[in-house]
Amino acid sequence: MDSKALQKLIAIWFEEDIRDGDHTSLSCIPQSQIGTQQLIIKGTGILAGVEVAKQIIHYFDPELRIEQFISDGAAVKPGDIVFRVTGKQLSLLQVERTMLNIMQRMSGIATTTHQYQQLIEDTGCHVLDTRKTTPGLRYLEKEAVKIGGGMNHRIGLFDMILLKDNHVDFAGGITAALTRAKQYCEAKGKDLKIEIETRNLDEIQEALTTGIPDRIMLDNFSPERTKEAVQFIRNFGSKKYIEIESSGGITIDTLRDYAVCGVDFISVGALTHSVKSLDMSFKAVK
Repeated sequence: MDSKALQKLIAIWFEEDIRDGDHTSLSCIPQSQIGTQQLIIKGTGILAGVEVAKQIIHYFDPELRIEQFISDGAAVKPGDIVFRVTGKQLSLLQVERTMLNIMQRMSGIATTTHQYQQLIEDTGCHVLDTRKTTPGLRYLEKEAVKIGGGMNHRIGLFDMILLKDNHVDFAGGITAALTRAKQYCEAKGKDLKIEIETRNLDEIQEALTTGIPDRIMLDNFSPERTKEAVQFIRNFGSKKYIEIESSGGITIDTLRDYAVCGVDFISVGALTHSVKSLDMSFKAVK
């Protein structure tokens, strides 16, 4: 995410939280009083959001000074100190919650992604995120997935063609949907990957016969059906390498069962839509 786009979000976050003033702090803390707070980790996981936190802090008060000890992507444990910030106590108190909210969520996503990816690291399969993200936070949540060792699927509807079951049904079938997608790209001069969701071997065969898709998604297949589908695709004799993605209800308990079938990717919505934040606090240094 570029700095200008992030600053627009930061402005919204502070407007949401502070509006006409942090009256609690203003009522009891002198304007000129200087202090230091430090970010302390209270759980075990993968750290993410440090670079974003630094931008949040400096956006609110450029005079705040940051002393950083740990970077994004590092494994952290309870008691670790990520950074210390020194400056006006009023500024420290007002940036605290916004900064923590972002860091805790990003670190939770990175931690969960790391747990998933570590389970299948030896298979050559990669965990993917989805578009099941928090509105307004998609770029940050997808960045957290990368920090945790996963890979991003498409960012949005604009950077890849993914023909799902509703597209196929509305278009009149697999062949019609794929053909129209290819024609659209050619007409618009778009160099976009084309992926199609399939529900059975018949749909896989029809998709492969067109020679169009770059990736086949196996939607809600069991591990047994996935293994059969992978063998079918690999033995089909396509002129180009067809990527294979498993999707639909795959959990951390079933992840490896799918990875060992030979798929290239496994998309997991839970990486972003139901993750537990990593606990941390921003405490005053006395």
